Amino acid sequence: MIELTHIHKQFNKGKASEVTALNDVSLHVQKGEFVVLIGSNGSGKTTLLNIIAGAETPSEGTVCFDRQNVTGLPEYRRSRWIARVFQNPLSGTAPDLSILDNFRLASLRTEKKGLSIGVNEAFRKKVRERVATLGMGLENKVDLPMGALSGGQRQALTLLMSVMDHTEILLLDEPTAALDPRSARLIMETADQLIRDFNLTTIFITHNLKDAHGYGSRLIQMAEGKVERDLDTAAKSRLAVTDLFDWFN
Repeated sequence: MIELTHIHKQFNKGKASEVTALNDVSLHVQKGEFVVLIGSNGSGKTTLLNIIAGAETPSEGTVCFDRQNVTGLPEYRRSRWIARVFQNPLSGTAPDLSILDNFRLASLRTEKKGLSIGVNEAFRKKVRERVATLGMGLENKVDLPMGALSGGQRQALTLLMSVMDHTEILLLDEPTAALDPRSARLIMETADQLIRDFNLTTIFITHNLKDAHGYGSRLIQMAEGKVERDLDTAAKSRLAVTDLFDWFN
């Protein structure tokens, strides 16, 4: 599904401030695999997600989806496959638009653009049914501005929007870091269920020990721009939460 081959990424190349963010990273993620990505700050985790999403172009190496080379494909073109949820609940949504309009914008990501992009009753019903699955009572408030909601509510809705239509790859960049423990738990439970329901290929960055241990089918530790450890389901299941403590430092 996702294949990265000999990825290098330097910033400020050729200058005194040159930084190597990724150093010869090769990685294959199978369809439906849920990969948890951990490591200290500056280890290359977010740069790796940016390379996959198309927000950054590798200095060297190739990126393929389903054996199709997308290395030079811009981020907006890759959005037909990829949805991304960021750390900040304010990212990824339009705060002045209603919940319903935000869902409509999200659905257009994978559709051909025509003359009509409005909301009809069928779409309103679809959104209300999806939102009702969260158990937050927001299905009767879809005309509220997105900016009027709490951080946890916005992240939960962003997750739903990410799988609105035909998404294959879900990138989760510390989606619970800015949330209180109760909201964080809801987001992870929601994400886990959606990943299972839609068989999404997922890469999840976290600094939370329990989440790193409890979620995902594969665990990858990055350090200094390289893959330091890569554990499959069986190896990951043998770890205790305390075993991961040093992996973040």
